[in-house]
Amino acid sequence: MPYVHRIVDDELDELLKSLSALALEGPRGVGKTATAVRRAKTVFRLDEPAQLEILAAGPALLDAGEGTVVIDEWQRYPAVWDFVRRRVDDGAKPGRFLLTGSSTSVESPTHSGAGRIVQLRMRPMSLAERGLANPTVSLAGLLQGGRGAVRGTTGVDLPEYAHEILASGFPGIRRLQGRARRAQIEGYLARVVTRDFPDQGLRVRRPDELRAWLTAYAAATSTTTSYDRLLTAATPGEAGKPSKVTTIAYRDVLSSLWLLDPVAGWSTSLGQLRRLTQAPKHNLADPALAAHLLGIGSDALLRGEASGPEVLRDGTLFGALFESLVAQSVKVYAQANEAAVYHLRTRAGEHEVDLIVERADKRVVAFDVKLAQSPDPSDLRHLHWLREQLGERLLDAAVITTGTRAYRRDDGVAVIPAVLLGA
Repeated sequence: MPYVHRIVDDELDELLKSLSALALEGPRGVGKTATAVRRAKTVFRLDEPAQLEILAAGPALLDAGEGTVVIDEWQRYPAVWDFVRRRVDDGAKPGRFLLTGSSTSVESPTHSGAGRIVQLRMRPMSLAERGLANPTVSLAGLLQGGRGAVRGTTGVDLPEYAHEILASGFPGIRRLQGRARRAQIEGYLARVVTRDFPDQGLRVRRPDELRAWLTAYAAATSTTTSYDRLLTAATPGEAGKPSKVTTIAYRDVLSSLWLLDPVAGWSTSLGQLRRLTQAPKHNLADPALAAHLLGIGSDALLRGEASGPEVLRDGTLFGALFESLVAQSVKVYAQANEAAVYHLRTRAGEHEVDLIVERADKRVVAFDVKLAQSPDPSDLRHLHWLREQLGERLLDAAVITTGTRAYRRDDGVAVIPAVLLGA
């Protein structure tokens, strides 16, 4: 299967020219190994017991040879992190070490590596990386301000977006179809419970309890539902609910496995924008995982059906999963532009903006996401309100749609089909 170029490839190549050590991190199966080994002279695969044993017996092997050394699944031997950190302190050449990890280490003695090992997140494939269309609008351009012309057309329609939600951005999953794909996702989730949780120091005594909590989290995709309500949705009418401590442990382990990828609430000290909620919008690393947990297919999505535990949301489940897909993609593009992604919601809920992309200087681009061919005028009121609040701090504003044409409205708001937005 040919390698598909990822946006993080460009980030890696730029950073490896100057930095001695990088850690490429993300959920299992996201493509870290395939991306890392393309830059390697030497590879240590620590998920292979023989290689792990050899390296544990002689860590100095990491210094053998020339070029980039890839240490795959480094968390299986956390002492590697400290070894690399010391080599960086000793003056290792740029591009010397590239670590990949599918979880954060649970062993506290491991040094943070701050200032020595730069961590880089790798997410499932964005819409731009899936080859559905040639992006004609770049986030980089929007972040420059100026509100220039927005152009481009696509034939991608609503059924194709439903297909992409289910197809997944995990390379090994998206090449499969139908029952084989569903079986692969089910196996992926089962491994999380049976192997990954114990590896993180938490043995799950009641797998059905964890599965129910995960399903409730999936049902709450793109909402700010409280964790207490998630627990209630996961166990409706049950007297023997899992404790809050248990469900917090679930959340923490899933986060350490990079399987939760919430959109944090935006904060600012400007005017009435000080009254913003800090609750995160819930998202799994890939909306395909959420759709599988909820047992919903493309036909049901297109009919506007819901599935799984009842969670309060605005709009349809399809709309929530589409927003999650767009959020995951925008996070990929934002990272490439050294920007952060948030959502905005006032505490009373009068105003909300789905995605706020913030530059280091605190100037922002705002996106609302609509499961529609073109935005209704009422869909634009939150973006107009935000422009009034931020003035020149708002570099640009856009609505991401399922339509076929990118353009800029007379009021200055851009309308961009999701597949036409890139880094």
